[in-house]
Amino acid sequence: MIDPQASSVYEAFAAAANRWPDREVLNVLPSTADIYGIEAGGLSYSDTHSQVTTLASKFEEAGYTKGMRVALLLENRPVFFMLWLALNKLDVAVVPINPDLRAAELEYLIGHAEPALVITIPSRIDELSNAAREAKVELQVIEPSDNIPAPRKQAAVAELHSGETQEAAVLYTSGTTGNPKGCVLPNSYFLLAGKWYASVGGIADLSTDRERMITPLPIFHMNAMAYSFMAMVAVGGCLTVLDRFHPRSWWQDVRDSKATCLHYLGVMPSMLMGVEPNAGDAEHNVRFGFGAGVDPKLQAEFEKRFDFPLVEAWAMTETGAGAVIAASTKDRIVGQACLGRPAVELACKIADDNGDEVPTGEPGELLVRRAEGDPKYGFFSHYYKNEEATAEAWQDGWFHTGDVVRKNKKNEFFFVDRKKNVIRRSGENIAAVEVESILMRHPVVRAVGVTSVPDAIRGDEVFACMQVNNPINGPGEELAIEITKWCLTQMAYYKAPGHIAFVDGLPLTATQKIQRAELKKQAAELLNDPATINTVKLKKRRAA
Repeated sequence: MIDPQASSVYEAFAAAANRWPDREVLNVLPSTADIYGIEAGGLSYSDTHSQVTTLASKFEEAGYTKGMRVALLLENRPVFFMLWLALNKLDVAVVPINPDLRAAELEYLIGHAEPALVITIPSRIDELSNAAREAKVELQVIEPSDNIPAPRKQAAVAELHSGETQEAAVLYTSGTTGNPKGCVLPNSYFLLAGKWYASVGGIADLSTDRERMITPLPIFHMNAMAYSFMAMVAVGGCLTVLDRFHPRSWWQDVRDSKATCLHYLGVMPSMLMGVEPNAGDAEHNVRFGFGAGVDPKLQAEFEKRFDFPLVEAWAMTETGAGAVIAASTKDRIVGQACLGRPAVELACKIADDNGDEVPTGEPGELLVRRAEGDPKYGFFSHYYKNEEATAEAWQDGWFHTGDVVRKNKKNEFFFVDRKKNVIRRSGENIAAVEVESILMRHPVVRAVGVTSVPDAIRGDEVFACMQVNNPINGPGEELAIEITKWCLTQMAYYKAPGHIAFVDGLPLTATQKIQRAELKKQAAELLNDPATINTVKLKKRRAA
C-alpha cells in the first residue's frame, strides 16, 4: 500500500525503496533494449532511488524550482520514470510528450505548456528546438545524458501549492473542439491511483509478494504513469514496459517478463485472437488483465483460450482514480461491455441533456464525483489556461464525462457510446476539429470536415470530406496521397485521414458551422464509393 505519510509521488517511491530495496521496480526486456539501444535487465528500488537522488541534486543545482515544468519525449524508456521522480522531489512537474506528435502539434504543446526545458532522444532534438522557436519559447532541448542547463527565464508558471495538491504532471488530452487541453494533475491524482489499484481486490487482487506487471501502453498516457507504475510502487512490484505492442511476440514477452498481470486496450485482444492458436497460449503466470474496450463478442473466447480474466474498467485522464469503475468482482458480467458496479467512494449519475437522472435501464451521460469529502479528490485540478472548459466540465458540481452508459437494477454499469465528437482509433482519442484545423493549412484545401467511420481492426478510422482548389492533376488519388503524406509531417500518424473524399460541399448550418450528424451520414455513404481514396496503408508510425 502507498505509504500513508507520502504526500508526493517521490515520497511514495522513496518509502517503497526503503521497504523493498533489493526488489526490481523496472525491468527492460532484451527485445526492448535492442530497439532503444539501452541496457536490458532489472533496476532495483535502491539503485533507482540512488540515481533519482543524484538527478534531483543536478536539477536543483541548475536552478530548477517549484512551479516549473520539464517536457519529456522519451518514448517508453525507463529513464522517463527516473526523471519524473527526480523532478517531483523538487516539486517540478513533467509534461509527457506523445512521440507521434509532429510540427504543428509540438509547436502548440510547447507554447501552451511553457516548460523550462525539454528532454528528448537525440533524433528529436532539432524538431523540438524548431517547435520551441516557432512557439516563441526560449528554452533548451537536451538528451538525458547531457549536462542539465539552467532553466529558461521566468519559467515558474504552475500554481504553487504543497504536498498532495502540488502539480505533478500536465497531460494533454484531445478535446471535442480545438486544440488538446492540458490536464493539470496533482500528486493526489497519482497517489490515489496507486492506493485504488492496490486495494481494488477481487480478480484484480494485488499482493505485496513480488507482483510483476507488463504493459505495452505509452508512458505519456495516464494509464502507464498512474495505474501501472504507481500500482507497482504501492505493492513493491516490478513494471516491464515494452516499446509498443507486438502481437506476434507478445506472449513470449509476457513469459520473459514473468508477468503476473498485464494491461491492454481494446484493439489488443482482437489482434491476439487473430493470431493462429498455439498449444502454449495459456503457458504464462498472468492472473488477470486490466484494461478497456475489449470487443464484447470476443471476451469470453479470449478468456477461455488464454486462461485469465480481462477486467474491463472505465476512467478518463481527467478523473484518474477519483472516478474509476472496474468489473473486478468474480460475479462480473462477461461479453456485454459491463463496467461492473461503482465503488462506494464514487457517486454516479446517469443524466439526460437537461441534467436530470434517467430511469434505470435507459442510456444517459455518465456524471461522476467523490461521494464524500472533496468531490474532486483524485481528479485533475483544472485545464491549464482554460477556466471556462474546467467550469463546463464540472457543471452543477458533477464531472460531465461525455460518455453514455446505462445501468441495470443491480447497479451494474454498461458502456453504450461516446457523446463527444471524438474519433477513437486503436485506443487514441482524436478531436475532429484539431485535424480539420491542421488540414486547412494545406494550400490546396479550401474546406474540410472530419468524422469517423467504422473500422474492423481499429474501432474508428478518420474520414475527411474535402473541398479543394483547382489542383493541376485534379482531385484524385495522387492528390489524396500527397495531402496524407503532408499530414504525416504535421500530426501524429493515427490522426491523419485514412479515407479522403473530394466533395463539392459540406453540410453546414446557417451560421456556417459543420452539421456533425449530417457529415457522419455523408461519410458513411461515401465510404464504399469508388471515388473515395483509402489512405490507411500510408498511416504508419514513423521511426524516432
